[in-house]
Amino acid sequence: MPARTAVRRPVRAAAAAAVVAAVAGTALAPLSAFAAPAEDGGVLQITMGAPDHDGKLKPGGTPGTFELTVTNPSDKVRAFHPSISGIPTGPSPLQQNDVTFQVEAVGDTPASESAVLQQDSVWRRVLRPTGKTGGFEVPAGGKLTWKVTVGLGASYPTNLGDFELRASTTPESELAKDGGASLTFKRDPAVKVGEFNTWIDGIGACEGSTAPDCRELNMKYVATGEGRFNTALGSRLVLKSPELDSADLQVRAQVDGKWQDAKADSGKFTLPVALKDFGAASGERSTRVQIKLGPKSKLTKVTAFEMATDVFLNEGNTYPFTGIKGGKIDLAPAQGASSPSPSPSTSASPSPDEGHRVRDGDRLPQRLRKGGKIDLAPAQGASASPSASASTTAAAGTTTGTTGSSGSLASTGADSNTGLYSALAAALVAAGGAAVWLGARRRRAASQA
Repeated sequence: MPARTAVRRPVRAAAAAAVVAAVAGTALAPLSAFAAPAEDGGVLQITMGAPDHDGKLKPGGTPGTFELTVTNPSDKVRAFHPSISGIPTGPSPLQQNDVTFQVEAVGDTPASESAVLQQDSVWRRVLRPTGKTGGFEVPAGGKLTWKVTVGLGASYPTNLGDFELRASTTPESELAKDGGASLTFKRDPAVKVGEFNTWIDGIGACEGSTAPDCRELNMKYVATGEGRFNTALGSRLVLKSPELDSADLQVRAQVDGKWQDAKADSGKFTLPVALKDFGAASGERSTRVQIKLGPKSKLTKVTAFEMATDVFLNEGNTYPFTGIKGGKIDLAPAQGASSPSPSPSTSASPSPDEGHRVRDGDRLPQRLRKGGKIDLAPAQGASASPSASASTTAAAGTTTGTTGSSGSLASTGADSNTGLYSALAAALVAAGGAAVWLGARRRRAASQA
């Protein structure tokens, strides 16, 4: 079965390590400023009431209002640092202005405000006392209540459907088990939500060269469902190796028929091309990429590089929201390098973990997939015939540098050098036999003398 790429989609509600956005021009404090450890285990319970309308939201339309309440059943005052995450159905991450959000304290609850907490591709807000960076105190046996108003902005991406709000705390240890709450608003009108998929294929020698110091590949993109991304999509190739600093790697992409250098930053190479207004109507897009050892490379032998890709919105919330990982390429100096041995290919079909999806449908015989290790440096002097068809042999279980008409990496059995190697081995055996016979003859002559 042809290998397929597993597409990485981070779990949108997962917390990241640092705050990277600001609200109203004022930098937010790090998470530690909001986090206070629970005294003796979490006991707080959050509830979210029904919205004041039918639970449907129209982009640019009337927002909905509901009550959020936190209850403290214990006999001690408890710290409460609430956070609310917005998780849409569909492929696009959210910009902060894609959702409108207001909070108002009810009853004895201290005056409150919300602030942007942009840690990753998730839309996220924190609630805090007005003018402060800390949290709230929930009275023993008491509760705090807020009126929350949320709507979909006019810029809400057309490829997104329903919108879910999840209420929790930072840290979550303030809550009782299952102490969080969620509420889903239906998009009006409903849309057919699809997926965004990206993968790599067409891996082989650089155009016009068979030298192992340069590899080419295709970065592919396709979307399904209705609508499109409101913001152009950028892509990044990520290469890692203990020998990275010695490699002088150069990456470039083909844009409108011309090769342009990627922006390099410590093994991360941002491609000089963006996908604009991308959706199902855009069809399948492909960007040709070259990876090459530069003139200052100090490598003297075949070197493996781990390979991954990131896809992100080109402006605003630029945290990567999808990509691939788990690949490997081998590069070697053009002169004097020993030929690398083919690497085994994992032939089992990938199983998606939480937050990952496996692309449906087969398009090419073999492509980079999650967990695959692919040897991209062919034998010294070997060339790939553009007219040869790529073949996949399930029993072979060996990945070679052979490319077919599609440029895809194929699993094959014996290659075109097998006959040459067999003849060479036969010649060596014959030479060894002659040497043994000649030595024996000389020993007999010496003994007779």
